Amino acid sequence: MSIKEQIKADIKEAMRAKDTARRDTLRNLSAAIKQVEVDERKELSDADVEAILTKYAKQREDAMAQFKEAGREDLVAKEEAELAIVRSYLPEPLSDEELEAMVKEVVEQIGATSMKDMGKVMGAMKAKAGSRADGSKINKIFKSLIG
Repeated sequence: MSIKEQIKADIKEAMRAKDTARRDTLRNLSAAIKQVEVDERKELSDADVEAILTKYAKQREDAMAQFKEAGREDLVAKEEAELAIVRSYLPEPLSDEELEAMVKEVVEQIGATSMKDMGKVMGAMKAKAGSRADGSKINKIFKSLIG
């Protein structure tokens, strides 16, 4: 079952269970997926859906940071709940050790020696790790290796 089909099935399940928070979050995800399908006029693969979910999760994290700054703990809790639901559909992120080993491997393969090679390393890492690695973490590890 694809991620998109799983989300649709889980919406129905949340409706039956009268779990409004889960239902609303899943509907938002479904709408985001549908919007991209309509815009691009194509059926999305699981990798495309993962990219949309990753973007949605990043938006929730950013909103959470802003709400914490403003002292709105009620909204922080809501965003955390949404984030947990979204992450349940994403693959398990790489640990810091796994990510560092992968970055070292890519740096050696490419022969990166300076910050000018950042784009090559980032591209190769995104292809290799996909949505399991955060770009900012990759960037930080690369800078510590080269720097």
